Amino acid sequence: MPSAHVDTFAHDHLPPADEQPEFLFELPELQFPAQLNCATELLDRQVASGFGPRVCIQAEGLQWSYADLLDRANRVAEVLVADLGLRPGNRVLLRAPNNPMLAACWFGVIKAGGIAVATMPMLRAKELRFVIDKARVTHALCDAALEAELRAAAADCPVLRHTRLFNTASSDGLEAAMARQPGRFRNIDTAAEDTCILAFTSGTTGVPKATMHFHRDVMAICACWPPHVLRPRADDIFIGSPPLAFTFGLGGLLLFPMSVGASTVLLERAGPQSLLEAIQRHGATVMFTAPTSYRAMATQAKAEGRALPTSTLRLCVSAGEALPASTRALWRQATGIELIDGIGATELLHIFISADAAQARAGATGKPVPGYRACVMDDDMRPLPPGRVGHLAVKGPTGCRYLDDARQARYVREGWNLTGDAYLMDDEGYFHYQARTDDMIVSAGYNIASPEVEEALLLHPSVSECGVIGVADEERGQIVKAFVVLRSGCAAGPELALALQDFVKHSVAPYKYPRAVEFVESLPRTETGKLQRFKLHQQ
Repeated sequence: MPSAHVDTFAHDHLPPADEQPEFLFELPELQFPAQLNCATELLDRQVASGFGPRVCIQAEGLQWSYADLLDRANRVAEVLVADLGLRPGNRVLLRAPNNPMLAACWFGVIKAGGIAVATMPMLRAKELRFVIDKARVTHALCDAALEAELRAAAADCPVLRHTRLFNTASSDGLEAAMARQPGRFRNIDTAAEDTCILAFTSGTTGVPKATMHFHRDVMAICACWPPHVLRPRADDIFIGSPPLAFTFGLGGLLLFPMSVGASTVLLERAGPQSLLEAIQRHGATVMFTAPTSYRAMATQAKAEGRALPTSTLRLCVSAGEALPASTRALWRQATGIELIDGIGATELLHIFISADAAQARAGATGKPVPGYRACVMDDDMRPLPPGRVGHLAVKGPTGCRYLDDARQARYVREGWNLTGDAYLMDDEGYFHYQARTDDMIVSAGYNIASPEVEEALLLHPSVSECGVIGVADEERGQIVKAFVVLRSGCAAGPELALALQDFVKHSVAPYKYPRAVEFVESLPRTETGKLQRFKLHQQ
C-alpha cells in the first residue's frame, strides 16, 4: 500500500536501502499485510473480539478496561486531528512518567497516523531541545508535572507549534479537550512500512540517534519473543520499572500484555521497595526490571531475614544490562523463580537473544529468539567459532534505521546489525556477554555516553579537562567515574566532588552523573590530543 503519511519527513530521511539491514520474515506469523496500523491490531481488534470489559491498565486508585483505553485513545486522536491540525506523518513528542494517560496518548498518536516520539521523564531542556530539532517535532503531549523542562526547550524550538498538558483539571488541558470529542475515531489506514515510532538512544559520541520503527516492526516484536520465550497468558498481570519511553518498557509493559489481552500495572515510581509493594497490592504475575533492581530486592530481603512478597509472580524478566550469575542465583534463592534473561537494542526495538526459565544457563544470555539469527563476527565480518570473542551480529524482522545519521553505516554491515556488544558463543549455541565494544556505559539499565558527561563537566568553571569511563560495580553493573583536571587555583576535595556531581545532575538527566570523581594532574592523550580512555581503565 502507498504510505498514508502526508508529512513525508520520516520517509525522506530513511537510510539508503543499501545501508539498511537484511530483514527476515521466515515465521508464518511475520507475514504482515501491506496495510497495517498497530493500534488497530493491539487495541481496536481486542475490543472488537470481546475483550472490551477486561482490565487493561491499572494504576494507583485507577483501573481502565480495554474499552476505556480505546475511548480515551480515540479522544486523544480526535483532539490531535480536529483541534491541533495533526497530519499523518507529523511527529508528536510524549513526555510523562509511566501512567495510563501516557498509554492513551501513545495509542492516540498511532491511531491518527502520527509518529510517537516518547522521551524519558528525567530529560532536561537541553536534551529535549535536541530531540525536538532532530525529529522536527510539531506537537507535544506532556504530563503537567513535567511541564517546566519542555517549556524551556520549546522556547528555542519554533518547529514545535502545539503543546497540550494532561493530568490537569485546567480548562485548556488535554482532558478538557477530550471531553468535547465524541470518542469515535476512524484509524488512519497506514502502510505496514510507515514509521510510527522514533526512539532515541545515546551514541558513543554522546550525540543521540533516532531509531525509526514501522507499524510492521511493532507487531513483529509481539510475534517473536513473547510467544516463544515469555509465553504470557490473558489472565497475567504485568508490572515493572522501565519507562515506556525505553523500548524495553514499551514492549514489556504495554505492547506484550495487550497482544494477549492481559493487563498491566503502570507505576510512576518503581524503585525496588515500591515495586515489591505494588506486586503485592495488584497480584502481579509477570515482572520486567533490570538486574540492579532484582539484586537490590533480594539483598535487602536476605539482610532483613524475611521472605519477599512475590507469591503471585510466575515470570520475571531481566534486560537492559548484562545479568550477573550471582544476581540470578540471589533471585532464585529469594523467590524460587529463575530469571528470564535477554538482550535487546533500541535499534532492533526489543529482545532478540534470550532463554526461558527452563533453558536458562548461568552466565549466558540465551539463544537467538525465533525469527532472528545471531552470530559472533571478527573485525572482517567473518563468523568466529565457538569460544572466540567477537562482535555480536544480528538480523531478523526488525533492524536499525537511523534517522538521517551517518552512523548507520557503522551499525549495519553486510546486512547484519552490529550491536556494539562483544560476545562469545559456546558449543551448545548459547551466547555469553563479554563487554561493550565502544565507550558506552551501561549503569542500572541506562545507556550513558562518556562524551556527554564530559561535556557537562567541562561547563563547570573549576574544570579544565576530564575523562569519563564506566567502572565495575556490584550493585549497578557499572557506575560513571570521572577523572578531573582542575583549573589553576581550584582546590580538590570532597566538597568540590559533590559540587561537580550536583552540577551534572542539573545539566543532563540525573542518572548520568558521575558517582565517583577522582582528581588527577593530567589525562592520558595521544600525540594528536585524543583522550586514551583505555589508560583510564588501567588506572
